[in-house]
Amino acid sequence: MKRTMLTGAICILATMTIAGEVAPDDVVFSEYGEVEKSLSGLEGDPTTGKEIMVARGKGNCIACHQVTALEEFPFHGEVGPTLDGIAERRNAAELRGIVANAKMTYDGTIMPAFYKVSGFTRPGDAFTGNAADGPLSPLLTAQEIEDVVAYLQTLSE
Repeated sequence: MKRTMLTGAICILATMTIAGEVAPDDVVFSEYGEVEKSLSGLEGDPTTGKEIMVARGKGNCIACHQVTALEEFPFHGEVGPTLDGIAERRNAAELRGIVANAKMTYDGTIMPAFYKVSGFTRPGDAFTGNAADGPLSPLLTAQEIEDVVAYLQTLSE
């Protein structure tokens, strides 16, 4: 009986978590690109966000941005602005919008949209003509976006 109740409780919690997630095509951006609500329905974890910021297979934010707090990791880029003190210049809604799809804030930016699955040239079409079939996943999950935002909010002067 206890096992059945525990299993039921876990299923309910999992459903609540999934139900709170916003799908990439359903993200609501303000006129200036902010995304007010959490994309995952959960708080972000700054420790995980830091890992995503430096992971070459994930966000790899330091490939384009300089971040003094991450100086122990090599190869910081100079394409994008420094992220030092970003928490003092941008709030969570602004950061969430920029990470999800920076083009909603900065028209013409070369920053990738990390939470977008449609409305772009599919990888492969522009170069080889051999794009993968089927739906594409976003570069980062809803929770990973929240984690990056949580980390960025720790970057104050």
